Amino acid sequence: MCGIAGFWSANKKNPEAIIRKMNLALAHRGPDAEGIYVDKDTGLALGHRRLSIIDLSDAANQPIYDSTGRYVMVYNGEVYNYRELHQKYIPYYHSRTTSDSEIILQLFIELGPSFVNRLNGMFAMAIYDTHEKQLYIFRDRLGVKPLFYLLQHGYFAFASEIKALEQTEIKLSLNLQSIPEFLHLGYIPQPRTIWQEVKKFPAGYWMRWNAKETVIEPYWELQKKFLGEPFTNEQDALSELKSLVESSVKYRMVSDVPFGTFLSGGIDSSLVTAIASQQTSHLNTFSIGFDVAKHDESKYAQQIAAFLGTNHTAFTVTEKEAMQWVKRLIDVYDEPFADSSAIPTLMVSQLASQQVKMVLTGDGGDEQFMGYGAYQWARRMNHPVTFAFRKMIAASLRLGNNRMKRASMVFASDDKKHLADHIFSQEQYLFNRQQAIQICNLPAQLPEMELPTPQRTLSWAEYQSYFDLNYYLRDDLLVKVDRASMNFGLEAREPLLDYRLVEWSINLHESLKNRNGIQKYLLKQLLFQYVPADYFNRPKWGFSIPLDRWLAGPLSYLLDEWLGTASLKKTGLLNENAVIVLITRFKKGETYLYNRLWAMIILQMFAHRKNIAISS
Repeated sequence: MCGIAGFWSANKKNPEAIIRKMNLALAHRGPDAEGIYVDKDTGLALGHRRLSIIDLSDAANQPIYDSTGRYVMVYNGEVYNYRELHQKYIPYYHSRTTSDSEIILQLFIELGPSFVNRLNGMFAMAIYDTHEKQLYIFRDRLGVKPLFYLLQHGYFAFASEIKALEQTEIKLSLNLQSIPEFLHLGYIPQPRTIWQEVKKFPAGYWMRWNAKETVIEPYWELQKKFLGEPFTNEQDALSELKSLVESSVKYRMVSDVPFGTFLSGGIDSSLVTAIASQQTSHLNTFSIGFDVAKHDESKYAQQIAAFLGTNHTAFTVTEKEAMQWVKRLIDVYDEPFADSSAIPTLMVSQLASQQVKMVLTGDGGDEQFMGYGAYQWARRMNHPVTFAFRKMIAASLRLGNNRMKRASMVFASDDKKHLADHIFSQEQYLFNRQQAIQICNLPAQLPEMELPTPQRTLSWAEYQSYFDLNYYLRDDLLVKVDRASMNFGLEAREPLLDYRLVEWSINLHESLKNRNGIQKYLLKQLLFQYVPADYFNRPKWGFSIPLDRWLAGPLSYLLDEWLGTASLKKTGLLNENAVIVLITRFKKGETYLYNRLWAMIILQMFAHRKNIAISS
């Protein structure tokens, strides 16, 4: 796990100085070693910061070169099946190290760009052919590892985080389209970023670049992995699920440093921890709790850790400790990011980094096995009578209590074309499409969020899951964990996002994901083979902070500081009257509006930090 960067300009001006500045901006991602490469002929520079996980020797530092010196690579991530690939494709090759990096480079030399189809892992990598003067870039299928790039006349650059691209000589300008999109979703999805010039390198794609030509193409597309008919046999499906998850966890336990798991006490992290605990005699587990009872699942994590016999460490988040992280979120995430669970994720990462250098997480289970309330809403909204009378239902619910008002927001959908992102935004208590545009003082519209059509017709719940895999998981949840963990030089691995499992799970019949109202049915059946079901007889509660309570109490000063008249006028991004109305409603008891306020606070914090000001 590392940070990578690259820079080229037609003027060849100071490439070494620029790449060193980019590397420095990524130092937290790789505190163990640093390296650069500069092609003096073309001016292309590559940078690397290393977090040593496999083969801790200096010989495995990067950039890494092949034996002839023709190819040079910088690489972030882990390829878990590198040993099998070594034996299958290049058994004659005698490696100088025990790292996966060396094998990956040799596989590229042997097989060409198509080698990426054989990799099982999380990665963002760049390989440079010094003879042909061509650069090849690859990003993993699900987008676990981040990669950003900018490409304009006379310039090309890429990096693991946007902050490194800000160290180049290229001036960045605000992407107006991303503002309402952020307010609608709470994050900015690929390919866009907050900056017009910077793009997110798409997951499952590869690029070939030289000074004259750029080609970017997909090598893996989720929509093409749907089969004509889904799997329906429960016994066979459970057996296959067990095999896939156990294989995935085993792969991700390969490490030359101490490691552990994030254990929230929920289904997904408990399953990963249970399987990992059977494969090692000493497993560290980490959890975060809250000093607000309904948000605190740490006691359940403690019970499961005790049952599995892990070495468990827990930490309780207080309001005071959480507040210390609020203003630091901008520095960690580089662009507006409204997922408030980033705060406890940062704190549990800091906690874990004091004992280990790698953790396994439970990310991916909800999206694949329908664990969110959004899938229930998708089923309801797909009923022809419900959808036909949705506006009438919404109007009547607005007259009720806060819970009914929240439900009314979901029913107030404009059309089926945007139903998936509408359900998501309202489940997150954010702005719907129209509201996100209206609250901005910008000449910007929301981009369409249409997905490529799968090879079989999906139910609305299945489509909602497909939406989450393509948007929420990739550009929110994985971003949250990557930046939080790497901020402390901690590698996070996601066993439930092994591409083999994802390709299989999307073809699992919906009745095996939701059985008579039991969400994540099949995944739970597997978990109960390791941990008694009694440990999970409780309502699902996400990994969230009591933000509604905090904004009404100890964090209320944020409303004045960032959403007050002076702050709003300085940036010019938001409609002052509309913001005042929302704050007034919140203070009068409509506390479900807290996430809208939080998103605007984050946006304003970012704009002030970056000196962004738009004329009204």
